[in-house]
Amino acid sequence: MDFVIKRLTEDEFRKFASLVYDESGIFLKDTKLTLLSNRLRKRLQALQFGEFSEYYDYLQNLPYQGRLKEYEQMIDVVTTNETYFFRNERQFESLKDFCLPEIARKKKEKTLRIWSAACSTGEEPYTIAVCVLERMALFSGWKIEILATDIAPSVLEFAKIGKYMGRRIEKVPLEYLKKYFIQIENEQGAFQVKDDLKRIVSFYYLNFFKNPYPKDIDIIFCRNVMIYFDKEHQKTLIANFYKSILDEGYLFIGHSETLHMISEDFTYSKIMESPVYIPTPRR
Repeated sequence: MDFVIKRLTEDEFRKFASLVYDESGIFLKDTKLTLLSNRLRKRLQALQFGEFSEYYDYLQNLPYQGRLKEYEQMIDVVTTNETYFFRNERQFESLKDFCLPEIARKKKEKTLRIWSAACSTGEEPYTIAVCVLERMALFSGWKIEILATDIAPSVLEFAKIGKYMGRRIEKVPLEYLKKYFIQIENEQGAFQVKDDLKRIVSFYYLNFFKNPYPKDIDIIFCRNVMIYFDKEHQKTLIANFYKSILDEGYLFIGHSETLHMISEDFTYSKIMESPVYIPTPRR
C-alpha cells in the first residue's frame, strides 16, 4: 500500500517558508507552495509522517543538536542544484586568460585561494581547478587552494566522489576530458575526475548566514545564488564577501544578477566580454 501524505496547506506553507528563510536566507514566494510541498515530501517519507504539520511539530520538538541536523536535511531537499561543467564558459575564459595571469603577475605572496561559494555537486570548483592547472606554469612553488562550500550535505558528498556523466560533462572540451578525467569501466558515458583536480579542491559545509567565511580569498565564484535571497540578505552576503576577498581580487556572480542598488563594495568591470566585480579600494 502506498504511503499517503496529505497536501501542504497555505498555513503550513507559511510556517515552513519562515523556517527556511530563518535558517538559510532563502525567500520562498507564495507561488512556490507546490515546489516546497514536492521537496519536503522526501523528508516526510523518510520519517514516515503523513502530514506536514507532524513534520513541523517534529522539528520544533527535537533537541538542539538533532534540530540542527534535521534543518540541514530540510534545506538540503529544498535547495536547487542544477549545474554542469563550464557553465557560462566565458567566465572561465576570463578566469584562465586574464584573472589568473594578473594575480600571478601582481601578487607577492605565493598563495592562490579561490572560493566556489555555492559549489553544488562540484562541477564549478572542478572546472576552476582545470583552469588553474592549465595555468600552473604561472604558479610554480605557489600554495593552491580551491575552497568549495554548500549548504546541502548531499551535494557535497556527491561532489567529493567526483563521478559525472551525461549533461553534466557535455561542455567539457575533449582535450580536458582526456587530460583531467578517467572513463569508468562498465559505466557507459561515466567519468571520474582525476586526483590532480581533487588534490586542490576542499569541500565543506557552509551556511552563509550562520557560519564564518574564509579569509584572504583571491577569487570568489557565487553564481545564481543571490536570486534566492531578499535584498537584506543579498546585502549581508556581499558585505561578507568584501571582508573575505583581497584588495586585487575578483568576484564572479551570475549573468542575470547585479550588485546595483545592493552594494558599493564592488565595482563592475567587463573582462573578455564577461561581467566581473572588483573590490572597491578600502578606506
